[in-house]
Amino acid sequence: MSGMDERRKSLEEEYFHRKNQEAIEKLRAKMKVSEDAKAAGTSSMQCPRCDGKLMEAKIEEVTIDTCDKCGGVWLDSGELGQLTTKKDPAGWFKRLWGGQE
Repeated sequence: MSGMDERRKSLEEEYFHRKNQEAIEKLRAKMKVSEDAKAAGTSSMQCPRCDGKLMEAKIEEVTIDTCDKCGGVWLDSGELGQLTTKKDPAGWFKRLWGGQE
């Protein structure tokens, strides 16, 4: 291998090492934002309707997301099923949709 090829390979390795380090730092920053939001009781996600911040709330032991701006309620996969299959016949969801029992 000639000196020029070795130099080119060295520069290429240095470039990709630097890009990997930048990607790692971006990922660490994202993880920190997510951890800080979780500690504050907020989600790192924004409301899909109005771009407000989603706050976590517990309803009958199920964590749901509510928007601090528009008041929207967002459920993750399976959360609606958990809320509707509770054993308590007077649960809030059944009262909401089925009337007072």
